[in-house]
Amino acid sequence: MATRSSPGTPARTLADQLRSWSDGELVRLLEARPDLATPTPQDSAQLASRAGTRSSALRAVDQLTVLELTVVDAVIALGGSTTLKSLQEHVNASRESVAAAVDRLTAMALLWGSPELRAVSILGELVGTTVSGLGPSAETLLSTYGPSRVTALARDLGLEVSGDRHTDVRTITRHLADRKAVDLLVDEVAPQARTILDHLEREGTDGSVESTERSVSRSSAAGPVDQLLARGLLVARDRRHVAVPREVAICLRGGFTTRGRVDEMPALATSEREQTLVDRAAAGAAFELVRHVELLLEHWGTAPPSALRTGGLGVRELKAAAELLHLEERTAALHIEVASAAGLVAVGSTDDHDSAWLPTDAFDVWSGSPVADRWATLALAWLDSPRLTGLVGGRDENRKPVNALVPDLERMWLPETRRTALGMLAELPDGRVLAAGTGTSSLVERVRWHRPRRPAQRAEAVAWCVEESAVLGLTGLGGLSAHGRALLTTEDPRHSAPAALQPLLPQPVDHILLQADLTAVAPGPLEHDLAHNLATMADIESRGGATVYRFTATSVRRAFDSGWSVGEVHDFIAASSRTEVPQPLVYLVDDVSRRFGTVRVGAASSFLRSDDESALAELVHNPKASSLRLRRIAPTVVVSDVPVDVLLPRLRELGTAPVVEAPDGTVRLARREAHRARSHKHRPPVHDLGLTPGPLDAKAAARLTARIAATVGAIRAGDQAAASRPANEETGRLSRTTPMSTMATLREAVEARATVWIGYVDNHGSTVERVVDPVRVEGGWLTAYDHRADDVRSFAIHRITGVNPVR
Repeated sequence: MATRSSPGTPARTLADQLRSWSDGELVRLLEARPDLATPTPQDSAQLASRAGTRSSALRAVDQLTVLELTVVDAVIALGGSTTLKSLQEHVNASRESVAAAVDRLTAMALLWGSPELRAVSILGELVGTTVSGLGPSAETLLSTYGPSRVTALARDLGLEVSGDRHTDVRTITRHLADRKAVDLLVDEVAPQARTILDHLEREGTDGSVESTERSVSRSSAAGPVDQLLARGLLVARDRRHVAVPREVAICLRGGFTTRGRVDEMPALATSEREQTLVDRAAAGAAFELVRHVELLLEHWGTAPPSALRTGGLGVRELKAAAELLHLEERTAALHIEVASAAGLVAVGSTDDHDSAWLPTDAFDVWSGSPVADRWATLALAWLDSPRLTGLVGGRDENRKPVNALVPDLERMWLPETRRTALGMLAELPDGRVLAAGTGTSSLVERVRWHRPRRPAQRAEAVAWCVEESAVLGLTGLGGLSAHGRALLTTEDPRHSAPAALQPLLPQPVDHILLQADLTAVAPGPLEHDLAHNLATMADIESRGGATVYRFTATSVRRAFDSGWSVGEVHDFIAASSRTEVPQPLVYLVDDVSRRFGTVRVGAASSFLRSDDESALAELVHNPKASSLRLRRIAPTVVVSDVPVDVLLPRLRELGTAPVVEAPDGTVRLARREAHRARSHKHRPPVHDLGLTPGPLDAKAAARLTARIAATVGAIRAGDQAAASRPANEETGRLSRTTPMSTMATLREAVEARATVWIGYVDNHGSTVERVVDPVRVEGGWLTAYDHRADDVRSFAIHRITGVNPVR
């Protein structure tokens, strides 16, 4: 029968300790290790069992710092159980740091027990002594020796020999754990032997020798290895290898498990920089990010790039995107990956049913939002994205190029690494930023101290994080911006971050400056409608602080193809410009307008119709149009057997500006239709589930708190039920009752308002046991309050296998 341990009783097992914990301590455990709460444990015994599984313990160990790993390592090195005082003596850190580490490890249920601390057994496999590099214990190594060799070694060390091999091995082990005794033994060996011993201890490796089977004594040993073997400073692993016993290595390190201190975080290399400069630089990058993503996806809406069979983006398509944005390919890949993470682009189908990368429906909503809100959406998507975009453009282990948007770039540890690295920048005092050149490498070392068990790609990931955060506008000039800090540290980043960024953004302008060379200069970021309309009738020639647009016959015709009339074009240009409209631009618009629509294309396969007979005559007799097989059937009508979709672009190449005529004689505009892909179903970011550190928004925090509280309540109910569970002595399960006695007992419980145990067959055919308070028995159903679910539920009486009162 499980009982809750009293505060003064030492816990015999981890389950006993968990039963004795307060609700606050259980909440702290489930917050640190949220995987333990899914699915909800039946009771403390199941919670303890789950905490000791390999997968759960591995997740917990991956969250430990170098100091905490060293404490776990020391517990294992000292035999798997020890006291806080002993740890403070053997861990190379301050006593306060060791106590704090033990407190967190105990709260995470990786260590348990009081006053003697024990490590969860699986940690011996996961951690071992890899942090300190200590070898096996002397007892483990000496277990390979024969009785005569153990006796000879004990006598050489001047120890009392009992004649029992196991007793003598433990005696030798205790002697080698005595620092003074080891110091005396080390002083006796030759310098060369001491050099060998120091080398093996520092490297934490075995040494190779010709043979370890020859008999040597303390007085007769001549060679350096023999001197060490005769004194137990080296112990044979097998015939060819020797190792430094763990106890000897600790003595050589001055009684510590590591040579260097493990409670000192690497310092960040910093320099001075005004925060206002950092904020302005980051705000400029944030604005450029939004502008580039919008430009790219608007282009992809009309000219979508093909999707590879693997789901990625081709190398040529990435290069074209980089040229469009005037960015390096690696930076363009980051923009594409961030847009995908934000749900703004996905694989869809074109009119020809080809797979292509298309803007989603969410892009239309996003593009209509304020710039600051659009930036927050992209920045949060990057923070929570597990995709290691820095690999794009490189080669994988098979020497194949890594494409953007391929599915195998996900690294589940990456979101936490990003937030950890940027969180360290948030801890810098005002006016301090990462130093140029050395700042990033120092940040890599500091993150390594916080998460030493992360994979080998972590160092590259941290460096890429610094680089990418600058491109995305979270950081500027090596420091964290005000809006970047709000994104990381506030509970409602989707509102606080845009509010911090908005005052730093340039105000959009509502005008352009026309010039006589058919160009227009935008003296700043244009308002959304103005920028969209101007891009319809002019091409961007250069970007920067001032964007230059150029009007050409092709770009003006594009406006007419989109449905603009000549009057609307003139009115827009005049209303948008702060300067007088130059005459060449007026002539250009009028000239394109005169030629626009003078030729209409239909299907005969196709036909051309125009009121301008001379224009048709010129086309029919033009040698370059011979492949179109034009045939004049009337003064104003020409037909062709070439399809309309082929005829139309060929006529434009010949310098005409035709429009398509529908079967009813109306003009069909030739503007290109923008394609859209379906938005993917939103998946909550990893940190919203409590799996990584970082501030949760109010809703996510409330959900997590409620879930943990419900889990703690279920565990408590399970413990209470287990303590009072009436079990059959033979089967160990709840005793079965007859249908008549079941009904009688349930009705009695309803009248007495008593609590009972019931056995119940669930929908999966499994028998579960519940502690309930019956409320009503009616129509073949039991209505009762379920202590575990903390709710009133209904149970089919024919599925109840047994009922017993709770005593």
